[in-house]
Amino acid sequence: MADNMKPIASYVFEMQDLNGWYGDRQVLKNISLLIPEQQITAIIGPSGCGKSTFIRCLNRINDLIRDFRISGRVLFKGQDIYDPAMDPVEIRLRVGMVFQKPNPFPKSIYDNVAYGPLIWGARKGPELDAAVEKSLKRTALWDEVKDILHQSALALSGGQQQRLCIARALAVEPEVLLLDEPCSALDPIATSRIEELLFELKKSYTIVVVTHNMQQAARVSDITGFFLLGELIEVGETKHIFTNPTDRRTEDYITGRFG
Repeated sequence: MADNMKPIASYVFEMQDLNGWYGDRQVLKNISLLIPEQQITAIIGPSGCGKSTFIRCLNRINDLIRDFRISGRVLFKGQDIYDPAMDPVEIRLRVGMVFQKPNPFPKSIYDNVAYGPLIWGARKGPELDAAVEKSLKRTALWDEVKDILHQSALALSGGQQQRLCIARALAVEPEVLLLDEPCSALDPIATSRIEELLFELKKSYTIVVVTHNMQQAARVSDITGFFLLGELIEVGETKHIFTNPTDRRTEDYITGRFG
């Protein structure tokens, strides 16, 4: 644990010497990092530094990419998620993910949110209706869509679509929410809504967000990790990282000397 991080009662993830390759090209190099429970951890760094690859290791989405492999360990509540006995589908159920570009299914708003619960055995009826409503309320979307639930999700604005995707992820009751550049395709007003939402969700979930927007990281996160060329250069409390970084490379990136 970095010297500038105060002791935290509980960690959800622990990475130990995590390395990652696409074929022969190494993209993650000896990453060791703790992700604290019910806090927002931001991952920052220039394009191509391994941020998205890293976050996708946390729920094994990279398994779907040919020639991707890792070494090291990723512990989720003490269990190595890459142990052969671990079911990657169960990991993805417990560790939800929202991607950079809003990707609602070409279905109704209701069916988008109900999709996960139905896959996992929920039956149509009052309980499913309640689960959909709960997820939409969690993302502050319910009042905007409650009268158009059976209209196409593709008719929503970009910001609404992204909140819908977050609601879809929450509908299966994950323990962790991963967000990979969730606001990069959104306007400032929609971005503000997403950031407000993250503060609310932190009360119930552990959140890891990759962002190219340093101001956003400074606004929303408790912990910030700076990646460069596949390495974790520095990690610590966000206030410390942005006001008094330990490593010169972190300071150079934050002050705009590169990136």
